[in-house]
Amino acid sequence: MNTVRDSAFRLRVAGHSYNEIKKALKIPKSTLSGWFKHVVLSDNAKVRLALRTRLGSAVLIKRNKMQTHRAQQRARAAQLEGMSRVHQFQGHELLLLGAALYWAEGYKRLMIRDGKERMGHVISFLNADSQMISVFVNFLYQCLDVPPEKIRLTMRLYPHINESEARRYWMRATGLPSICFQRTTMMVSSASKGKRPFNRLPFGTLQVAVNDTRKFHNLLGLIEGVKERALHVTVPSLLG
Repeated sequence: MNTVRDSAFRLRVAGHSYNEIKKALKIPKSTLSGWFKHVVLSDNAKVRLALRTRLGSAVLIKRNKMQTHRAQQRARAAQLEGMSRVHQFQGHELLLLGAALYWAEGYKRLMIRDGKERMGHVISFLNADSQMISVFVNFLYQCLDVPPEKIRLTMRLYPHINESEARRYWMRATGLPSICFQRTTMMVSSASKGKRPFNRLPFGTLQVAVNDTRKFHNLLGLIEGVKERALHVTVPSLLG
C-alpha cells in the first residue's frame, strides 16, 4: 500500500489544493496532477478549493500592492535625495553636468508592463561623442558611486566599422576594461542606405548602462533639482 499516495488522496478529496498537499507531504505538483487528474471532487471539496483560491488571490494581490507601494516609496526617497544634493550645490560642476547630460540624452521613461510600473529600472545613456561618454562615466564614478565593474558598455556599430578598433577607441574614452563590454549590436538602416556619409560615425555609438533602480531614481531626482535650480536662476533675469 502506498501510504503517501493514500494520504495525498485523502487530502485531495477533502478539498485541499495541490500546493497545500505539496507543502504537507513534499510531493511535486506534477506527480499530484498525474495521480488525481481523473478524481471527481464532492461539492464540499469544490467549495473549499474555491474559497482557498479566492483567499490566496486576495493575499497575493495585497502583497503585490504592498511591494509596489514600498518600491514607490524607495524611488521617491532616492529622488528627494538627489534633489536635495543639487540644492546644496557648492560648485561641483560634474554633478550638474552629469545630471544635465542624462536629462538631454539618457533614458528616463519608466518601464511599464501590463499597465503597471516595473520595479526594476536601468540607467541608460547612449551617444557617439567620446567626450560626452567620458564625462558621463566619470559622473557615474564620482557622483553616483557606481563601481567600474557595475557599468555595462554596448557598442552599436554599422557593418563598415572595425569592431576591434571601435572597442579600443571606447576603452580609451571610458577608461574601462574590455570585460565591461557586452555583445556588440550591429546596426543596419535600410532607410539611410546610400544617404549617410560613410565616416559620419567612424566608431558607432556607445550605450553606458547601470542596472540599479535606486541610482536610476536618484538620477531622476538630480535632474529635477537641476530643473528647479535653473528656473530659479534664469526666470527673474528674463523678466527683469
